[in-house]
Amino acid sequence: MRVLVVNWQDRENPQAGGAEIHLHEIFERLAARGHDVTLLCGGWPGAASHAVLNGVNVRRVGTRHTFALKVFGVWRREFRDAPFDVVVEDINKAPLYLPAWGLRAPLVACVPHLFGGTVFQELPWPLAMAVWASERPLPFAYRDVPFQAISASTADDLAARGIARDHVRVIFPGVRADRFTPDPAARAASPTFAYIGRLKKYKGVDLVIRAFAHARLPDARLEIAGAGDFRPALERLAKALGVADHVRFLGFVPESDKFQLLRRAWAILLASPKEGWGLTNVEAAACGTPVIVSDSPGLRESARHGETGFVVPHGDVPQLASAMTTLASDPARVATMGAAARRFAEGFSWDSAAAQTEAHLQEVVREAKLRR
Repeated sequence: MRVLVVNWQDRENPQAGGAEIHLHEIFERLAARGHDVTLLCGGWPGAASHAVLNGVNVRRVGTRHTFALKVFGVWRREFRDAPFDVVVEDINKAPLYLPAWGLRAPLVACVPHLFGGTVFQELPWPLAMAVWASERPLPFAYRDVPFQAISASTADDLAARGIARDHVRVIFPGVRADRFTPDPAARAASPTFAYIGRLKKYKGVDLVIRAFAHARLPDARLEIAGAGDFRPALERLAKALGVADHVRFLGFVPESDKFQLLRRAWAILLASPKEGWGLTNVEAAACGTPVIVSDSPGLRESARHGETGFVVPHGDVPQLASAMTTLASDPARVATMGAAARRFAEGFSWDSAAAQTEAHLQEVVREAKLRR
């Protein structure tokens, strides 16, 4: 197949996150299977306009702030007449509404998750309102479009918005279980908890810090890995709560350091109100590390309460703290849950996700040809 993927970012973008990992893990595998894959995405200041990433041809347009304004013009000049078999819109920020572009190939919409009301926790009201409003026409503009969702939570969200449930194919993300591996000898000697992800207001990292302070564990430490504009506020919070000496902000960490952090932690904490899946949950699980997460869409699917960690009511700081205290006082339970987590993670693979995506796209292409 000749596949055009449209997404806001590629995996080399400094703002890239789990959605970009998901996209590249799948479509780089499709390129390796012999498919011709082109990614049309936004760039960043100083980025090359063209690149090839593991077989995927990347065309970068504008920046994070100008991509939506420029992408249609570039598509019309450079890609409209190209003989693509299928177009994939990866909707992990505001939809670009490709059904209105006059595509000559069938469209598939891939959705990690939509913001919904959570955007009001992150952006100033006028911007949040614009993002929220941009999602409202989705069921009308995409009513005949087949969807891929990365979790049942996202599929349910789409159905609640008016997308026909039988138009949504759930394909779970994978994990590189050959790289994310356990190392019991790497576990920290004293209780160590960690958060890995972007430092954005809506991610709930403040809840993690509040829970750590509430737990009152004098020998424990909390390590926070990631970059984002909410870091100064989080540092002030740790100081105000009297735990600044026990909380380390690591900034962006390369993958090798990420492996080390996942392995030495006694648990990874994620407390956001909504995720598409919870890739870090499964990466931690593959490393044999339990998780403590909010009972939120996506996160609740990528963890098993009482088996691979603890799933607690979102926003419940005392419950988060209680889970931390439970693990901090019982290293044997950390090991037992970690072993169960590894078994859980082994049920997910990127090869399987890529194969399912390939089959779905081929099905869409066949059906489009039959309708002609």
